[in-house]
Amino acid sequence: MANIYAVAKEAKVSVATVSAVVNGTAYVSPQLKARVEAAVHKLGYQPNLLARSLAKQRSHMLGMIVPDIANPFWPEVVRGAEDAAHAAGYTLVLSNTDDDPRKEELYLRLFLAKRVDGILLAKSPGRLSREMAALLGVGRIPLVKLFRARNDLPGDAVLLDDRQAAFEAVSHLVRLGYRRIGMIMGVKEVSTGRRRLKGYRDALEQAGLPFRPELCRPGDYRVQSGYSGGLDLLKLKPDAVFISNYLMAVGFMQAMRQYQIRCPQDVAIVTCDDHPWLDSFAPRLTTVNFPKYTAGAEAARVLVERLANRGRAARTIELRSSLTIRDSCGYALQQAAAQRA
Repeated sequence: MANIYAVAKEAKVSVATVSAVVNGTAYVSPQLKARVEAAVHKLGYQPNLLARSLAKQRSHMLGMIVPDIANPFWPEVVRGAEDAAHAAGYTLVLSNTDDDPRKEELYLRLFLAKRVDGILLAKSPGRLSREMAALLGVGRIPLVKLFRARNDLPGDAVLLDDRQAAFEAVSHLVRLGYRRIGMIMGVKEVSTGRRRLKGYRDALEQAGLPFRPELCRPGDYRVQSGYSGGLDLLKLKPDAVFISNYLMAVGFMQAMRQYQIRCPQDVAIVTCDDHPWLDSFAPRLTTVNFPKYTAGAEAARVLVERLANRGRAARTIELRSSLTIRDSCGYALQQAAAQRA
């Protein structure tokens, strides 16, 4: 593979001139620039990207850290971020932590070593180590917090309206006449889980219904926690359940089948995360939909804007959810009964 010295020899210019043309770091006359570009094309020269990033202090790479890429929620978020990054001239590098702080720190170190220009971070539970916090530095590398708000991390944030989403879901169940409404919670150590629990409690309070801790079960946004929580919760005979995400709803419905409990005739369900294939489920799931693609794209745009203007004040953007009513909440059954009456 040709190197910069071969290009300089072919173009009959200095190595510094080749570097200036390739990296755009200094003015070069049109005549010399044409000779260098012709030599680059003839020899098939590929610049050393690491050396270029060192010279320009920019790698044009963004790092993105997500907790569980196997969760159907995340691919659409990542696609939105990748599309927005690509449109702005950046390459997106993705890593998956499984909500493990050790893996998270490993990938953060890798991103710093690769000299990414900025990071999109869905933080795992727990604080950063002191060493990692020092390596990142306050504002030294721009960071956008994705969905999971944290006061101990500086920078911009793109969030979902988790509290309002849960509030609307539970209020919908209340309007349908349900009174023993349970919940499969999210990860309480991150803001999304805490905010959805607050929305659940606020909706009960507004309706004049008591908060019953025994009707809440912990979850981790994975199928197994929905299944095990469902086996336990269904013994208490709730008439409806709000489930904090789609994967746990899948596990919960497995528990219902095991107990031969019907949805929505025996227990109604509303969950978070909407997907195109949910219309094919039986019953079709009533969901609170988050704008996943928009959130990823917005986070990448905020990070690119931060790179262009590091001095502006940090901002937090909260995106709105929407309720999609299908069969699992029992609305259609109630409408049909009302028409018969």
